[in-house]
Amino acid sequence: MSQFFVKDYTGAPFELFGPAHLIALGLVLLVNLIIVVTRKRFTPRGKLIFRNGLAVLLILNETAWHLWNYFTGQWTIQTMLPLHLCSVLVWVSAYMLLLRSYRIYEFAYFLGIGGAIQALLTPDAGIYGFPHFRFIQTILSHGSIVTAAIYMTFVEGYRPYWRSLLRVAIWGNVYVVAIGLINWLIGSNYLFIARKPDTASLIHVLGPWPWYILSLEAIAAAMFLLLYLPYAFHDRHDQKPVLT
Repeated sequence: MSQFFVKDYTGAPFELFGPAHLIALGLVLLVNLIIVVTRKRFTPRGKLIFRNGLAVLLILNETAWHLWNYFTGQWTIQTMLPLHLCSVLVWVSAYMLLLRSYRIYEFAYFLGIGGAIQALLTPDAGIYGFPHFRFIQTILSHGSIVTAAIYMTFVEGYRPYWRSLLRVAIWGNVYVVAIGLINWLIGSNYLFIARKPDTASLIHVLGPWPWYILSLEAIAAAMFLLLYLPYAFHDRHDQKPVLT
C-alpha cells in the first residue's frame, strides 16, 4: 500500500500506450459514451447529483494532488501554482458545474476537451505507472475535465457559437502572454512555453523553442475549428431555405 503514494516509486513505470494506459483511456471513453447515450434519461435530480458529484470529484482530486506534492517535498511555486491549462480547467470546470455557467462552458468546451484529450494521450505521469496515485490522479483529473464539458453539452444542452470560439481564442492568447510574464518573473515553465516538458508530449515533435509555440497555436486553432464543425454544419443546414 505504501508504494501507492511514495515519491521514489519502484513499481512498474508508466508506459505510453501500454496496457494500463489503454485501459484507462478506454474507461474515460466509455464513461462519456454512456453520458451521451443516456442523456435523455437524466432527471432534474439526477442532473443535480451528477453536476455536484463531478465538481466535488474534480476539487478533491486536485486537492489530493497538491497535498501529495507537499508531503513528498515537491510543492514549489515554480511547478504547483494552478496556472497550467488543465490545472485552471479543473477549478473553472467545477465552478461551471456548480453554477451552470455558460461563459465558463465556452472555455471548457474548446480548451477543456482539446487540451485534456492531448494530456490524456500523453499524460505527464513521470515514472509513475498503475496503480500509483500519480497515474490514477492524472487520468482522473483530465478525464473529468473532458466529462464536464461533454455532460454540459449533451445533457444540459449547452453549445458553442462562433463568438464563443473567437472569445476563447482571444482570451486564451491573453492568458498565454500573462503566463509568459509570470514564467519570466519566477523562473517557471507554466503552459510549457519557456521550454519543452521533461516527459514525452506532442511538443517534442514541433521543433525548437520558441517556434513550437507557433505550432501549438496552429494546432489549437485547428482543434477549435474541428470542435465547432458539427455546429457550423448544423447551423448552415437550418438556415437553408425550404423549397416548395
